[in-house]
Amino acid sequence: MTSTQKASALLFTVALTPACAVQAPTEPPVITSPLDAQIARFAPVEITVDLSALPPSEREALSAMVEAARLIDGLFLEQAWSENASTLVQLAADRSEEGRRLLHYFLINKGPWSRLDEDAPFVPGVGPKPAQANFYPLDATKDEVERWMNTLRGADRQLATGFFSTIRRNASGSLMAVPYSTEYQNSLTAVGALLRKAASLTTQPTLKRFLELRADAFRSNDYYASDVAWMELDASIEPTIGPYETYEDAWFGYKAAFEAFITVRDDVETDKLTVFGTELQGLEDALPIDPKYRAPQIGAMAPMRVVNVVFSAGDGNRGVQTAAFNLPNDSRVIREKGSKRVMLKNTQEAKFKYALTPIAKVAMAAGDRPNVSFDAFFTHILMHELMHGLGPHVVYGTDTPVREALKDTYAALEEAKADISGLWALARLADKGTVSADIARSMYTTFVASSFRSIRFGLTSAHGRGQVMQLNYLLDKGAVVVNADGTFSVAEDKIGQAVADLTRDIMTIQATGDYAGAQELLETMVVVRPEVRAVLDKLQGVPVDIEPRFSMNR
Repeated sequence: MTSTQKASALLFTVALTPACAVQAPTEPPVITSPLDAQIARFAPVEITVDLSALPPSEREALSAMVEAARLIDGLFLEQAWSENASTLVQLAADRSEEGRRLLHYFLINKGPWSRLDEDAPFVPGVGPKPAQANFYPLDATKDEVERWMNTLRGADRQLATGFFSTIRRNASGSLMAVPYSTEYQNSLTAVGALLRKAASLTTQPTLKRFLELRADAFRSNDYYASDVAWMELDASIEPTIGPYETYEDAWFGYKAAFEAFITVRDDVETDKLTVFGTELQGLEDALPIDPKYRAPQIGAMAPMRVVNVVFSAGDGNRGVQTAAFNLPNDSRVIREKGSKRVMLKNTQEAKFKYALTPIAKVAMAAGDRPNVSFDAFFTHILMHELMHGLGPHVVYGTDTPVREALKDTYAALEEAKADISGLWALARLADKGTVSADIARSMYTTFVASSFRSIRFGLTSAHGRGQVMQLNYLLDKGAVVVNADGTFSVAEDKIGQAVADLTRDIMTIQATGDYAGAQELLETMVVVRPEVRAVLDKLQGVPVDIEPRFSMNR
């Protein structure tokens, strides 16, 4: 067993110890140390899924997928920091009360840095979080790596700047790109074997095909065919497993971290979303940007799934929990096939109940609080994911992906774009009657209340940075106002235009690859202003997010 696999097994074992046991969310946690207060920001919630409708063979296949996902935790630890596995072992060996607290918080963050506190270290003896994570040599500088990348051409540059490679030093000390299939060979072989086992058990053809092709991808480092198979997946079990998001790479946003979401499709809720798929080209054609930046034809496929999470791991389960996602991120797949939006319904319900509802009672004016609704929360998250697939993906007139052109600014700007353009899109669909009058009435207030939820994720989070930038912009436009009592309200006569303006500004930066413009926007607008800080200070006893505990009801 590799060190990564040992770390995965240890993660699973310690997660079941009494120190990490599920608490009833209605019971206030006992605070006896500063670390207790940090842990208490995550409400422990049991996440359950009824699997009784699945045939026995599918439940066996699901179990194999969950086992594969457990190994993803170890892979992610290795990617996030070279010393994560050894630190986990040390913490697990400390049976003191403080040691158990440290272990608990390490498991929440998947590392020794507090993601809600601008990555401040909480484990004694641990220094600052490396911005390059473990994707680049610890002794390298960002400038050194960038200068080396700029000397490369063709396939060499594509590998070095691509999602699926690490940068290492060779025997002579020079930089070199190492494919994930080589860097993580042992662990990926084990994950692939479990996916092949699941493929042999399922009777669902598209699920079998995806699992087999994803196992092949772990060996070949070519994810295109398996991404297409994932797009075409039509099964009761909806697994997402592999390297996807690039948030951990704080240098360039190039390198994809491993994550897993093993889920079961909610057919009733999924069917309700089919109407949105027919609206995408119309939304693209109406984007409030120069028409030349719009795509005359977006990817043909835009599947949408509402699912309930059975198990999540790696980059899909660290710190603040993912509520939905839009994948794949490969611009070639998006251009040719589109992208898939996946809504994690049971996760969203927990977030709304334990975080957003109590936040709204503090942040919003009393008359606005009844307009904070789960339907508006859920539907805006859907539109957020849909809008990731719309707008510029390559710099206009070039083949350069926006992600590459905007480098470290890309993640925050892209999350802000999806947020604000999702709100713009909802307004257009409300005008058409595609979304209900109830959602139209409540969407802006729910969005502003949820802004405080996202800002609490911290300004090292792409979502938190993007959200505080949006809120400040809306405040400057008079679209959101601060009342005498410190609560916030929406200015109905200004909010629509302000949302359209910010959508235009962000998408224009993306379309032109304006890295300097992106830097300026984030540097000037990513700041927590006093009136926002005053609300955040009043939320000290409100959970920031949930700490899921997965339980399969067979």
